[in-house]
Parts: sequence; C-alpha cells; structure tokens
Amino acid sequence: MFARDALSYDPIPLPDRADLTDAEMLAAAQAFHAIMLRRHTVRDYSDRPVERAVIESCIRTAGTAPSGANHQPWHFAAVSDAGLKQRIREEAEEEERRFYAGGAGDEWIKALEPIGTNADKPHLTVAPWLIVVFAQRWGQFEDGSRYKNYYVPESVNIATGFLLAALHHAGLCTLTHTPNPMRFLNDALSRPASEKPTMIIAVGHPAESATVPSVAKLKKPLEEISSFF
Repeated sequence: MFARDALSYDPIPLPDRADLTDAEMLAAAQAFHAIMLRRHTVRDYSDRPVERAVIESCIRTAGTAPSGANHQPWHFAAVSDAGLKQRIREEAEEEERRFYAGGAGDEWIKALEPIGTNADKPHLTVAPWLIVVFAQRWGQFEDGSRYKNYYVPESVNIATGFLLAALHHAGLCTLTHTPNPMRFLNDALSRPASEKPTMIIAVGHPAESATVPSVAKLKKPLEEISSFF
C-alpha cells in the first residue's frame, strides 16, 4: 500500500510455493477451465438470500489481485438494502432508456439483439446483492493532499476478474452491467469524487426459469484468441 512515509524495499522469502508436477499442473489447469466453462451471465434471479459472509469472502479474493505499485486502487460497494437497490435500478434504467432511444447508435443496438437485453433491468432489484466496482483515480492522505495511483484501469479490471471468478466458484451467478454515465452511483453510495464507478455486478442464485441466449455459448477457439511464439 501507499504511505506518506517512505517505504523501503524489504524482500522476504516466497511465502507460498506450488510444487506440482507437469501432470498435476495440466490437471489443475484443465479442472479450473472446466469450472469456468460453467459460468454464465444470468439476467433472471431468484430472491433466495446470499449470506453477507460469502460476499465478503469473494471481495477479499478480489483484494488479492496485483496492482500498480501495490496501491490497490479499487473499492467494492456491496448493496443488499432493497430501497437502495431500487434507487440504483431507477437511475440505471433512466440512463438505459436514453441508450436504447438512440444514444448507442444503430450498430451497437444491432450487436445487442442476440443477447436479448433492453432498458428494463429487474435483476437490479431481484438479485439479493449488487456489487458496484469503483476505480480510485487518486488517493488522499489524512490532510486531504493527494497521491497518484498507477495503472488504475488495468488494476481494477484484474481485481474485478478475480471477483467474478470467486463468485462463480462460490456457486453464484453474476451479471455485469455498465450504464453510461454512472456518476449517479457516487451519490447513491457516498463515494468520493476521486472514484469512478466502472460497473454494477448483480449477484445471486438463478431463477428456476432462468435462460441464457444461445449465442452466449459461442466462444472463440484457442487459435483465434492466442498466439504462441
């Protein structure tokens, strides 16, 4: 973390070391891939509650992500209060109506058609939790003076990926939602001007009638998403 006082470099022995055989590494990689293959973006949620301790543990996992200069420039605002979720939904839907009314452009709207989404976002109130991800563009000392954070988008994106994987591993479904603009979330959640909201993650259990768009199962093959040299 960052401190006003100078921090010196103090190397310690690697505290955790995996010592797997080649076969064990391959098995572990394939097992994790199999787990992540079962991750689906879900828009239809059950109102079945999720204990706060589960959400806390998943956010702790997100907090272990690497970050620029180890500044950890993220904040995760977890919301279960029904009234606050309703406020977030109403303001998000207001932005979404402008988006679908022409703000997005024809090409973007056309690209969304196979997903089956629209301006109505019932998942924002039905899902038991919303986690709003904030990127901290700068930090502040106790006296209000600022210090710079580094590689903020990259760091927050990595941490968010950790969070999504942790939530899935805990047996929960998620939906990443990015209304634009999202500054209303700073007011709703009392976050400072130094933080920029990057997404809302709906978290919960799928409804019995939950569906996913068939196109969501179409993933690019390895040869299209990678190169080996």
